[in-house]
Amino acid sequence: MQTIKGPALFLAQFAGDAAPFNSWDSITKWAADCGYTGVQVPSWDARLFDLEKAATSKTYCDDFKGQAAAHGIAVTELSTHLQGQLVAVHPAYDTAFDGFAAPSVRGNPAARAEWAVDQVKKALTASKNLGLTAQATFSGALAWPYLYPWPQRPAGLVEEAFDELARRWTPILNHAEDCGVDLAYEIHPGEDLHDGISYEMFLERVGNHPRANMLYDPSHYVLQHLDYLDHIDIYHDRIAMFHVKDAELNPTGRQGVYGGFQSWVNRAGRFRSPGDGQVDFTGIFSKLTQYGFSGWAVVEWECCLKHPEDGAREGADFVRRHIIRVTEKAFDDFAGAGTDRAANRRMLGLD
Repeated sequence: MQTIKGPALFLAQFAGDAAPFNSWDSITKWAADCGYTGVQVPSWDARLFDLEKAATSKTYCDDFKGQAAAHGIAVTELSTHLQGQLVAVHPAYDTAFDGFAAPSVRGNPAARAEWAVDQVKKALTASKNLGLTAQATFSGALAWPYLYPWPQRPAGLVEEAFDELARRWTPILNHAEDCGVDLAYEIHPGEDLHDGISYEMFLERVGNHPRANMLYDPSHYVLQHLDYLDHIDIYHDRIAMFHVKDAELNPTGRQGVYGGFQSWVNRAGRFRSPGDGQVDFTGIFSKLTQYGFSGWAVVEWECCLKHPEDGAREGADFVRRHIIRVTEKAFDDFAGAGTDRAANRRMLGLD
């Protein structure tokens, strides 16, 4: 067993144009003041991080880490959620997702996908330069519009989508192997990898690639009514990253999992700050510790009610209270009688 590292904070929801959220130095100082010891970095946000430099300059990476370390902050992982999303986009979402891409490739799905693949690969190289071992991402989606089987899906439609998804990701996974960095796909509605079975479908098609791993976020499982504790029992060997995000599902006679097209605050399923929802984090931290998870507990603040700065400060304390410092001794050691094979044989009636 190992003690989970943390608390850490995903910075994507906090980066902005106003101080202290508009520069790497000031946002890491702010995170430290909130009680964090690590941060997960959105690789697309140029206010905080220069991906091109990080992929080509070890010196830049050393300086980047050093600035954070001066405030007592470690860089836990890079995130390529937005770029990973663009590796595979169904045409229904072309316009919605175009804003994630560089202006030069907008309106050109083929060029946009090529740019996205390059971005994820550059982030993997940057992760290597930073001395990191895992990178967060989304898988993208080709089959998601056909999630519910009405009208009946044509035979082979889903299989074709997953074959193509695997074809696009295999070269990226091979680059991840060269860099010694795990890709941690966030298992997330809207992505083709949205639950355990869809992840398994992908994993089979990439030949059980050792770098095709998971970002575990229980909030998305609550909203799917999926057993998120059993999920750890099944996939613990593949969980490379952990987001501490809470949620609640309160179905009524008027709406359930699909939410009736309502705003987040009015949905039956909605995200909450850590400790304000229905997630059993005591059970999660216990299981991850039991299975030897060696990564960081990273707060991802998404709450439809609470102010983000309050959520951030409370989240640091919440994680600290849930991290289990692993024991180095058994609780019943005091009653041990030592090892004596002859005595053992006598107790078994074998002598």
